[in-house]
Amino acid sequence: MSRSHITTHVLDTGTGRPAAGVAARLDRQESGGWQEIASGTTDDDGRIASLGPEALERGTYRIEFETGKYFAATSTETFFPSVSLIFELTDPAQHYHVPLLISPFAYSTYRGS
Repeated sequence: MSRSHITTHVLDTGTGRPAAGVAARLDRQESGGWQEIASGTTDDDGRIASLGPEALERGTYRIEFETGKYFAATSTETFFPSVSLIFELTDPAQHYHVPLLISPFAYSTYRGS
């Protein structure tokens, strides 16, 4: 199976472990607003290896992570019920890996490979 051009990996820095079971949705910005492209849930390693189709167009995309539900499952209070990462896909031939590091009261991200 080929992987999509967008993948993600969610790590819980509060526990030092992968964040399994985090729902995520990939949207593309259109003239009328955001259009859902795909969705998935992180596996036991905190990864979604295929988020969206193999081929994507240039444009602005958003990954919406349901972090509140993830923390609620362990009765952990969190300040961020969801995290939205908006980014530009400029070269449809490239792979875009978008990791998310979360804790109950902070998050960070970067462009991975």
